[in-house]
Formats: sequence, C-alpha cells, structure tokens
Amino acid sequence: MASERRKRAGARLSELSASEVEELVVKLAKGGTPPSRIGIILRDQHAVPSIKETTKKSVKQILDTHDIKPELPEDLVNKIRKAVALYSHLDRNPKDFGSKRALEVVEAEINKLAKYYRDEGVLPPGWRYDRERAALLVRA
Repeated sequence: MASERRKRAGARLSELSASEVEELVVKLAKGGTPPSRIGIILRDQHAVPSIKETTKKSVKQILDTHDIKPELPEDLVNKIRKAVALYSHLDRNPKDFGSKRALEVVEAEINKLAKYYRDEGVLPPGWRYDRERAALLVRA
C-alpha cells in the first residue's frame, strides 16, 4: 500500500516523460557524470524520483543502449582514487603504519575487482593495476 502511494506521488512529482528522462541520462553521461551521480542529479534538479520506475530501465541499461561505456568501471575507479590518496598521504607520513595497512587492503580489493572485470570481459585480458599509472588513470 505504501509503495502504491509512492508510485502515485512519484508520477505527480515528475512531469518528464520516459524518453525525456532517457535523453537527460545520456546528456549527463556524455558530460562526464558518473552513473551513480546521474540518479541523484535527476532526483534533486528534475524531480524524477526513480529512473527505473520512470523508464523501466536502469541507468546502466540506458547507457548500454546508447553505447556509452566508461573506460573503467566506477567502483574500480573509486578504489584507485582511494589508493592514490593513501599514496600521497604516505609520502608525507612514511611512519603511518595504519595507512600502510589500509593501502595494502585497498590494493587487494583493486586486484580482486580487476580480476572479476577481466573474467567478465569488461577490462581487457592484459589489464593490470600499476601504482605508477594509478594517478594517471584517475585524472583521465
């Protein structure tokens, strides 16, 4: 019953059609907005309560339909960003052993994610995580 009220309320909040929402998703993605932020932007600025309820597709499905694919998966990029932040911290604070351990954990997570994405075909088979290239990957 509560979900029905939300659906009815959601239909009243958003005056955009499914095709207009899809166009906004594509426009934001082409502008460099990550998929996790697209839903937040549409909710806050365009009063779209749920992209999936409006278009019957997820953000990822919409982007796949329009052949918009990021170079690296967003969760992998976020882990790499975290590792880069830890590198710069450790450059300034070499005796911070807690951060050294945190870096080891984050790099293990990066390698696990990379293996998964290589197996799934999202990353090329020869893709490897490299500390020296990590900062360049995140900036691009």
